[in-house]
Amino acid sequence: MFSLFSLAYAGAVFLADLIPFLGLARHARSIPRLPDAAPLPATADWPRLSVIVPARNEEQGIRAAVESLLRQDYPALELVAVNDRSTDHTGAILAELAADHPGRLRVVTVTGLPDGWLGKNHALWLGACQSSGSWLLFTDADVVFAPTCLRRAVAYAEAQRLDHLTMSPKLLARGYWLNAFVNFFLYAFAVFLRPDLANIPKSQVGIGVGAFNLIRRPAYERIGTHRAISLRPDDDMKLGKRVKLAGLRQRVLNGADMLSVRWYATLGEAIRGLEKNSFAGAGYRTPVVLRMVVVLAGMLAAPWALVWMARGWTRRLLAATVATQALTYIGANWLNQRPILRYLPSFPFTALLFCYVALRSTWLTLRQGGIRWRDTLYPLTELRAQTGLEGLSGIAHEPKRREGHRLCGKRERRSVTSQ
Repeated sequence: MFSLFSLAYAGAVFLADLIPFLGLARHARSIPRLPDAAPLPATADWPRLSVIVPARNEEQGIRAAVESLLRQDYPALELVAVNDRSTDHTGAILAELAADHPGRLRVVTVTGLPDGWLGKNHALWLGACQSSGSWLLFTDADVVFAPTCLRRAVAYAEAQRLDHLTMSPKLLARGYWLNAFVNFFLYAFAVFLRPDLANIPKSQVGIGVGAFNLIRRPAYERIGTHRAISLRPDDDMKLGKRVKLAGLRQRVLNGADMLSVRWYATLGEAIRGLEKNSFAGAGYRTPVVLRMVVVLAGMLAAPWALVWMARGWTRRLLAATVATQALTYIGANWLNQRPILRYLPSFPFTALLFCYVALRSTWLTLRQGGIRWRDTLYPLTELRAQTGLEGLSGIAHEPKRREGHRLCGKRERRSVTSQ
């Protein structure tokens, strides 16, 4: 009986891992890199593009990120940096850059956070309110852009008649275990979220990447702006999901040669960073987290240990499972220009580490009665209430708005200064 159970288990995990491996081949074809665009003629009538950069205590990376945006060869460009209650030198750095580039960079300073908002989501929404572009690009304060990125992205989006274009960046990291953690994250992203399906119009899979969410202003208003996801720590993914639910045209591209970001400085920082997202990604439902942990431990980590103890066909199937996982891991990280082979032995350990992150995120959120992020506690009751309102009905009942600047109410303006 035990041998039959072992054989059934080995066959099940092999098939479960074979499917994403086969999907990765389609992933490589269906998520291309950003194509080249023709050089900009001096008289080109390009749509106005507003880049929104939220920043809270980002003194380490904000200068390089904003300077890379200032070097863009896109002519109709508006940069709006939102200094969200920073207590370090972020505000001073932004003020210096704005003084050095008058008329090209606008700095909006938030001094208070309204009720019902996560700080970053409020900053993104406020930046959109204060901008004038027909295209909006939501990005992060540590993303470095290649000089031709925005021109090529807008040209592609206009040519394809897209409403939303998102791109994955090249993730930079230092140290063995942080690199291993990043590599497993990219593997899990490709296997479990299936970004290749987002490029199929009829698919309900929607993807958004915080480093690069380019969206038409009417589409942004159509999905309810960041007001509709004001308490979602995974705001980037939810924005992409709402685009798809609204029936708008979305495309996901591989931006590893156009964007780069140092995701986290240390492994501990990465674990703390994901603590706010993991339980949210499960809809704040403990059974979903437990099922995810069983999958990560039982289907990804366990075969690497059990293959040494099994015999016969069970061992062959487990060996095939390990090989399939390894090839998928290599492929996912190769597409993202990541170092690979020396980190492959860490695969089962990083799978278990993600189990720990998911369980810790759930435990902390339940113990605290909410998520604590950037010195602010967001109550679990409010977080769950907004999760329950998501979906097509929430989009369908959003009031129509024609001008982005009207999205800002007087109450929110009281806690904002601009320069």
